[in-house]
Amino acid sequence: MTNPEQNAAEPAAPPGRRRFLVALVLALGAIVTFIVEVPVFIFSMSAWLRRPSPVWRRVGPVSHFKIGETVAVSFDNAAPLPWDGTAGRTAAWLQRHSKQEFTAFSVNCTHLGCPVQWKPDANLFLCPCHGGVYYPNGDVAGGPPPKPLPRYRVRITAGEVEIETGPIPFA
Repeated sequence: MTNPEQNAAEPAAPPGRRRFLVALVLALGAIVTFIVEVPVFIFSMSAWLRRPSPVWRRVGPVSHFKIGETVAVSFDNAAPLPWDGTAGRTAAWLQRHSKQEFTAFSVNCTHLGCPVQWKPDANLFLCPCHGGVYYPNGDVAGGPPPKPLPRYRVRITAGEVEIETGPIPFA
C-alpha cells in the first residue's frame, strides 16, 4: 500500500521566484553573449574599414620581358598575414607593348575569382573553371565574367618593372 502523503505533488515554486530566476538566467546569457560577440564583431568589421595601402612590388628587370609577349609574374601579396607562407604570394599577367609600355592584369577572373590562364596560341585569357574568355586587352570575349580583367598600375624604376599591388581585385 502506498502512503497518500508520498503521492501528493510537491508545491510549485512561487511564480515570482520562477520569473526572477528565468530573467536572471536570460540576463546572464545576454551579458556573456555581448562580452564574446563584441570583440568578434569589431575584428570582422576592421577588415572592411581598414584597407591595406597599395605597395609597389618589383617583378623583374625590363630586359627580362620581350616586346609583344604576355608572361606570368609573381610577387608578395599586398596584405600578407604572418601564417600565409607561400600562399602569401600572388601573380599577374604582364604584357610588354613597347620599350617603356607595360600592362598588368590580375590573374583572377571577375566571375568568381578563379585563376585565368594566358593561351598564346589562341591569343586569349581563359578561365578553365567556368568558361570565361578575355581578349588580350582584358575585355570580356565570352562566358560568365561580368567585367574585364582588373589592371594593376605599372611603372619602371631604375630599370625594374614594378606593379602597384593591393587587395586581390576580382569583385
